[in-house]
Amino acid sequence: MTGDLSLERSEIKRERAVKRLLDGIERLSLLDGWVGAGCLMLLIALMLAELTIRILSNMFPSLPGGLPYTWEYCSYLMATCFTFGAAMTLRTGGHIRVNLLLTNVSARARQGLEIALSLVGLVSVSFLTVAMSIFTWSSFASGQVSAASGTPLWIPKLTVTLGILLLALQLLARLIQAILGLPLEDSRMKPAVPQE
Repeated sequence: MTGDLSLERSEIKRERAVKRLLDGIERLSLLDGWVGAGCLMLLIALMLAELTIRILSNMFPSLPGGLPYTWEYCSYLMATCFTFGAAMTLRTGGHIRVNLLLTNVSARARQGLEIALSLVGLVSVSFLTVAMSIFTWSSFASGQVSAASGTPLWIPKLTVTLGILLLALQLLARLIQAILGLPLEDSRMKPAVPQE
């Protein structure tokens, strides 16, 4: 009786630990999506400012022809936007995937495929995370800066690396959810109106 009770308690602790882990990754994915959206807004604002200055410089020749380093910073923001939006996109089921095989197999086979695919994704993205971490660290250690603006290149590389790390964490959560038979996608995080 005591053995059964301690086994039950350890099972409850394990379930709570898994739930805390999945909830933590879920919150990070939400933050990930907001950072990606913020970068997109900054990108749009920077492009609109560049266009406004160019138009005004045609009417007022004393104004500069554009903002310096706009294209460089736009590329940094775009890369950050793409990587920081990836984890939330995965959680909402927004990534492009071919469901032909998944829809034509049994539920048990579908679960096995989801486990295998999540594992392949996790290994691939983890490798990319490690590679980007090394790439970022080498830029930091060498003091590498942009030739145009003098921006330390480890800063934009770090943002991309963090976005990829968050995608790896979301793939880990997806793998755990697939193994436990939990829902893989959260429809509450999807846009209210389907985007076409």
